[in-house]
Amino acid sequence: MNILTKVPPRPRTPSGHATVLGVHGAAGTTGWKAFYTRRELESATEAVEWATLPPGGVSGEHHHTRTEEIYLVLDGTGEFFLNGTPHQVSPGTLALTTPGNTHGLRNTGTTTLNWWVIETLTPHTQSCLEGGPLEGRSPMPASIHDLHSTPRVSTHGTFDGPLAAIERHTLSQGQSLNLGKPGTEIAGFLNNGSATLSFADTSATIAAPTSFLVPNGSNAGLTANSDVELFAVELRTPAS
Repeated sequence: MNILTKVPPRPRTPSGHATVLGVHGAAGTTGWKAFYTRRELESATEAVEWATLPPGGVSGEHHHTRTEEIYLVLDGTGEFFLNGTPHQVSPGTLALTTPGNTHGLRNTGTTTLNWWVIETLTPHTQSCLEGGPLEGRSPMPASIHDLHSTPRVSTHGTFDGPLAAIERHTLSQGQSLNLGKPGTEIAGFLNNGSATLSFADTSATIAAPTSFLVPNGSNAGLTANSDVELFAVELRTPAS
């Protein structure tokens, strides 16, 4: 077990993000920032990231071969292309993409389109990286959800890697939420408002937009200092 994950990494914001030209072969620029990578994650998660597109911008359609990935729209409107078919997206839209499928994103609105990205390894990919055989596999189904109408989405039947569930929480000022469960690390994203994030021996005030981690074996309390919107992703960790 990577004991470094027992010390909560500091919360991170999109401030200072990189500007990338020609993402996945598309013209124009995309803003991008990796909040957390495998060095800080105990689960088989490649990265917890954030991305942004200007009006008219495109993140090119590309084929997934090794990771399961979520796109969670935070702000703005656009079209999510899943295997060539466009789907209208807006804040709270969640897309689950598995190996064998293609996806891309276009900003069709007049403001920036921001989204949260989490990439995880499938057990098959993890086995291949450890020297196992490379076998042909039929793609799992991909799917799109609205977290405003269905606040909790399980990935059962779609993902078979560590990403187990995604949940949207809304809290009024003064309300609290407990985060953390055995065998799981939690990736959180405060999308609106301000809150106090407290661990056993430390606390911090965070303001949207901010991402944070609750390591496996830890518990955190989040108390709203204003009305807040929070997204939480459960990432299963290997058995100790």
